[in-house]
Amino acid sequence: EIYRIGLELWLSGDSLPTESRFRNSCIQARRKCQADPTCKAAYHHLGSCTSSLSTPLPLEGSSFPADCLEAAEKLRNSSLMGCTCHRRMKNQATCLDIYWTIHPARSIGDYELDVSPYEDPVTRKPWKMNLSKLDILKPDSDLCLKFAMLCTLNEKCDRLRKGYGEACSGHRCQRQVCLGQLRSFFERASEPHAQGLLLCPCLPTDRSCGERRRNTIAPSCALPTEAPNCLDLQRLCFTDPLCRSRLVDFQTHCHPMDILGTCATEQSRCLRAYLGLIGTAMTPNFISNINTSVALSCTCRGSGNLQEECEGLERSFSHNPCLMEAIAAKMRYHSQLFSQDWEDATFSVMEHEKNSALRPQPWMPFLFSCTFTLILLWSLW
Repeated sequence: EIYRIGLELWLSGDSLPTESRFRNSCIQARRKCQADPTCKAAYHHLGSCTSSLSTPLPLEGSSFPADCLEAAEKLRNSSLMGCTCHRRMKNQATCLDIYWTIHPARSIGDYELDVSPYEDPVTRKPWKMNLSKLDILKPDSDLCLKFAMLCTLNEKCDRLRKGYGEACSGHRCQRQVCLGQLRSFFERASEPHAQGLLLCPCLPTDRSCGERRRNTIAPSCALPTEAPNCLDLQRLCFTDPLCRSRLVDFQTHCHPMDILGTCATEQSRCLRAYLGLIGTAMTPNFISNINTSVALSCTCRGSGNLQEECEGLERSFSHNPCLMEAIAAKMRYHSQLFSQDWEDATFSVMEHEKNSALRPQPWMPFLFSCTFTLILLWSLW
């Protein structure tokens, strides 16, 4: 008898969000600014300042002209200051251009130099994936092959995957076209499909599975044939508002805050930021077929006095505990999807994850004991 499973997954809506779904998109904020003559003049003047720079510069000393600093100061209290964008929104490029135009105004005083421009919408809609269709595969097929089949069986995922497959094929390879199609796939395909393809778990001994996973992004075309210097790659990225935004988003959400590896935000945001880099100049990938280590396709040779800075950038991918654990956790979750004995025909993964989180863990009594002891000592003190 055919074993049929219906898994109800939840993900951000597939349709491209409009500006109206955000609290303060940069496109909306610019409209408000243009209605005020003072704000409009300051914005246009600051735009001419930032467009004249070949690379982004910090607001230190004489690196930024006085008249540009004055224009930035006038925008400090405008609606532009808190504006954000979204990686799936329409007119994303325009939104990001606005964000980085007013970036100098954000950087004055106590403002952070680099904060992610992206705000993810909280609206979600249910989406079903029927794993019974995988019965056409051999029972012992690896999970990367199963996730690839699930993409093939979904019209949108299959169309987007074929789009970058054709653009990145050996005889047709044009790297910039290939990168554009990769970005399109990871922006527009549903997260369960995109993450399933890229973050499918493989046994360490299953090299064919690891090779399939590593070739997901067509590295022979998408990645440079000769590894450039990592800092040169970063400078190239920073000249493109989209690449700069994706890199800053990654640094925001996958950043270890201390030596213990405490992460700045939750794993889902880190993974979303990591996948957002694919298709940019900073495209990372798995480094081999036998493990899940990732790295940029660049080198720190020839960095001179900037060797330490270069190695720091390199380690932010290859030795990042937040990213490594986020990838490992998602792969464990993907493995569990195919190992559970589901009883119901339709099952909510969100509910399953919530129940798993509420299930008592072996470390909980120890945590409660420590908490109680601390409270008692505090009251005595």
